[in-house]
Amino acid sequence: MAHLLLLSSPPHLSLSCASEPSFSSSPSIPLYPPLRTLHFSRVRRRRFVSSASATIASPKPLIVSLKEKLGSLKGTKWSDLWSLNNWVVRDYYRLVNAVNALEPRIQRLSDEQLRGKTVEFRLRLSQGETLSDIQAEAFAVVREAARRKLGMRHFDVQIIGGAVLHDGCIAEMKTGEGKTLVSTLAAYLNALAGNGVHVVTVNDYLAQRDAEWMGRIHRFLGLSIGLIQGGMTADERRSNYSCDITYTNNSELGFDYLRDNLSGNREKLVMRWPKPFHFAIVDEVDSVLIDEGRNPLLISGEDSKDAARYPVAAKVSELLGRGIHYNVELKDNSVNLTEEGVALAEMVLETDDLWDENDPWARFLINALKAKEFYRRDVQYIVRNGKALIINELTGRVEEKRRWSEGIHQAVEAKEGLKIQADSIVVAQITYQSLFKLYPKLSGMTGTAKTEEKEFLKMFHTPVLEVPTNLPNIRCDLPIQAFATARGKWEYVRAEIESMFQLGRPVLVGTTSVENSEYLSDLLKDRNIPHNVLNARPKYAAREAEIVAQAGRKYAITISTNMAGRGTDIILGGNPKMLAKEVIEDSLLPFMTHEAPNVETDGEPISQKGLSKIKVGPSSLALLAKAALMAKYVCKSEGNDWSYRKAKSVISESIQMSQTVEMEELEKQLAEDPGMYPLKPVIAVAFLTVLKDCEVHCSNEGAEVKRLGGLHVIGTSLHESRRIDNQLRGRAARQGDPGSTRFMVSLQDEMFQKFNFDTEWAVKLISKITNNEDIPIEGHTIVKQLLALQINAEKYFFGIRKSLVEFDEVLEVQRKHVYNLRQLILTGDSESCREQIFQYMQAVVDEIVFGNIDPLKHPSNWRLGKLFNEFVGIGGKILAESFAGIREQVILSSIEQISGLGSIKVDTFSLPNLPIPPSTFRGICKKNSSLKRWLAICTDDTTKKGRYQGTCNLIRKYLGDFLIASYLEVVQDSGYDDTYVQEIEREVIVKTLDCFWRDHLVNMNRLSSAVNVRSFGHRDPLEEYKIDGCRFFISMLSATRRLTVESLLHYWSSPMDSEELYAP
Repeated sequence: MAHLLLLSSPPHLSLSCASEPSFSSSPSIPLYPPLRTLHFSRVRRRRFVSSASATIASPKPLIVSLKEKLGSLKGTKWSDLWSLNNWVVRDYYRLVNAVNALEPRIQRLSDEQLRGKTVEFRLRLSQGETLSDIQAEAFAVVREAARRKLGMRHFDVQIIGGAVLHDGCIAEMKTGEGKTLVSTLAAYLNALAGNGVHVVTVNDYLAQRDAEWMGRIHRFLGLSIGLIQGGMTADERRSNYSCDITYTNNSELGFDYLRDNLSGNREKLVMRWPKPFHFAIVDEVDSVLIDEGRNPLLISGEDSKDAARYPVAAKVSELLGRGIHYNVELKDNSVNLTEEGVALAEMVLETDDLWDENDPWARFLINALKAKEFYRRDVQYIVRNGKALIINELTGRVEEKRRWSEGIHQAVEAKEGLKIQADSIVVAQITYQSLFKLYPKLSGMTGTAKTEEKEFLKMFHTPVLEVPTNLPNIRCDLPIQAFATARGKWEYVRAEIESMFQLGRPVLVGTTSVENSEYLSDLLKDRNIPHNVLNARPKYAAREAEIVAQAGRKYAITISTNMAGRGTDIILGGNPKMLAKEVIEDSLLPFMTHEAPNVETDGEPISQKGLSKIKVGPSSLALLAKAALMAKYVCKSEGNDWSYRKAKSVISESIQMSQTVEMEELEKQLAEDPGMYPLKPVIAVAFLTVLKDCEVHCSNEGAEVKRLGGLHVIGTSLHESRRIDNQLRGRAARQGDPGSTRFMVSLQDEMFQKFNFDTEWAVKLISKITNNEDIPIEGHTIVKQLLALQINAEKYFFGIRKSLVEFDEVLEVQRKHVYNLRQLILTGDSESCREQIFQYMQAVVDEIVFGNIDPLKHPSNWRLGKLFNEFVGIGGKILAESFAGIREQVILSSIEQISGLGSIKVDTFSLPNLPIPPSTFRGICKKNSSLKRWLAICTDDTTKKGRYQGTCNLIRKYLGDFLIASYLEVVQDSGYDDTYVQEIEREVIVKTLDCFWRDHLVNMNRLSSAVNVRSFGHRDPLEEYKIDGCRFFISMLSATRRLTVESLLHYWSSPMDSEELYAP
């Protein structure tokens, strides 16, 4: 508490020394001491006291200092004085001052000298310096590289953002503040360590864009850049993961990790094993870790044995009525059959029990009812090419590779009359929370994270820091309007769009589903208002980049699902690069192809009605004409017409060339051999020239749009989280531009029904106030209730995510053990694999021994005959010959002889009158291994203690040595070389482990569903899950060891194809 008092009093700050945070950043501080903590130590408190006492001795400096500090308070909000975030940000200005002080010196360096800084930094790190020591200079180098290659200079607040990322925190930066550019600072600095940096985005498009755009900075500075995209081969992925900085999306990263842990040999691994994770920067971190947190990543196998049941269950579900035969809970998407429903279903299906294990119909019927009630076409999924494709409700995008688990997807396919794809069996799974916890250092950036700060701190131990905007935010958020009916809401949305269109202001309308976006589109068509639609349908999604590029232009109306909510900036006046690309395509495509675009794959043409025409200068027209003639000649010379896709691909490659090759180099290529018709360089030069015209046009139109009030954003429903609403609001008023937002909600919206919000009183209240249910109100009471409901929804979904994480933490520990063991086997040397086999053999022997021996009882009470029978059963004929004819009495006599021994010779020990182990422990390594096992036996604290524990340990030692020695002897007698033997050993261990791990995942998923029922018996489901999950895991490891040992002994006693070991 004293620390907070010390921070929150402005006069105290005037007494602190120069290194403390202040209201004005002093340019006289040349160095940046390392900042790695948000805590304020006692040292600082003592330093404050000594400084204060010194100042009291000379009152004149105190008065001067107070005047200076109080003068710096002008324009500062008093609320900021009590904000810890504000003080931390001000502390980062010491780094900003250091970077700014270094800037003139860095600017004087040549390109070669600037590139040489990377080598210098790595050398300094190898000599003992830390990343903190070189941070300021590295940031200055990146800033200068960005200025030279991209024409963009990091603002001071972007330097702060880079420092926040480097410190392993989450940087909240408003839309348009340049998060993509900020990431280059932390990515470059951490890549210098040589362990690899992952920059994670939410989709392939953004990963590719950032790798190409920001990659120019890193390549200029001598770093290698990798890009992971869907459809890449294993070799391509391996090459890209080995780069200094790798751009990827969250799902590709997760599936690569899971696939690596299903790989059968080290040559198929694609990530940097044994340590694939070092440092990650997660773009839109709240989307990845929170929104996607409820959906675990799964790799599934196929099981089609029950496929025929789904269509039958779908037909039965149509006979059942809601409220009569079943009840639904919208909040958690659950269905419960009533007694009438159970009776009707059993009669129709001709079964006595829906839950009969031999004829199970309950699961299929419940899934069919869920598909009927909760999974709506054009809301949760769309049907394309005979497949049901999931629409991500948070991003609005189609996820082709994703399928609902537990039979839900098959139920949806049955409902739609589609071909039922095979049911899935989980082979590997992980949540995004568990995946990103594998990084020793994790950071992220987003425009909306502060509302979820507690969740980030609790689950990931990453604080959220608000980075100030470069220019003040002047967005106007208009009051929420509440409607009693959906009809009234949509009419007012249409009316507001129409009024804004008449003014000329661009409008972005956010909807929650494909269905709603197309309903509003029909309303606007009836009023002849030109507009563009952006949703998950292919004809719209294919033109996503072009639609967003137009959304900030004068008179532009854009209706979008959440697809326009992330990763894209809407620039007032339009995006000059995208508009220049459109000009190039419109001018050249007619000369390159006569094929018409496929609307379903290439997208529907964007509406240009009402938008001003771009004026292209004479030089641009000349270059376009030249490019058109050359394109026509090149196509003609090839003897056939290009396809539409090929023509577009050539244009895209040419535009990419214009961004990576200097203008002088392009002109040089054009002049070298005029007879070669270099089409791509000509298009690249034409693009650069047209781009200048577009920049002028967009600048002029942008200024006009600003005078009109900027972009107006309309939200048509509140989401389940304030954060998602804030993302939509953030589309307006970027980088100090004007803009406004308005949310209109209906009390008939899905969210109110989902959370059982009683809306009758609100409808009556609205009716009394307005005498018309279609008229909105903006009352404080209504808005307060709506926001309270949102907060309740956030708490509910936080509880779901928290429960998922807690349950997954149990599986996470087990997963780490299994995956670490797999990687040790695959990537370790031959000795580590052989040692693992020896440990397995000793563990199997120990289980047999303790299953038949009690150290508290006399050996005469031990089940020695059963013990040796089980032991011989493991090795089959390898051990059967050695122990043939040995009776239990002989074994007991042998044990009684050793019970009184004071000492033994470890390396040659054997039980008297029993077979002597084969002499295969020759050599230092093998003797050392034997000695280690004996020490492990003697120091084993997990075993049961007793009077005869020493005798028990000697039996463990004897049987373990005998089994291992017999194995080594049979391997040696097989005559195979060491390489082949090691390959077989690795394959047997890995395949056995995978087989049991797959079954274990199925059991754990069933257990997670089953333990919830135990809450009715006043037992904690999580504790029950932990106890039973631990028991399952111990049993799985035991079975894995036993089958591995038996398989290896069986293989070498009669060598066969390793696949035969696992044949059904």
